[in-house]
Amino acid sequence: MAGGWTRDGAVQDQIDDTVKDAVLAARADMPAGESALFCDECGEPIPAARREALPGVRTCVPCQSGRDARRVQGGINRRGSKDSQLR
Repeated sequence: MAGGWTRDGAVQDQIDDTVKDAVLAARADMPAGESALFCDECGEPIPAARREALPGVRTCVPCQSGRDARRVQGGINRRGSKDSQLR
């Protein structure tokens, strides 16, 4: 059911595009290559279990948690309502 000037399926297309963008962003953030033996930020050793579980890891768990907490989520506002643009 489309409303106004939108075509049928437009809302689902927006949802699909949002999910696709999130998946691509997550894949781009995943480390690749050989893991570091010591954390790039604090210099502490990275446990072997972490290096095996996540190949290409460069930081220890506490430093990565701090990085994740500082990460700002941004994106495209696909909703056309004025309310969503004022947030």
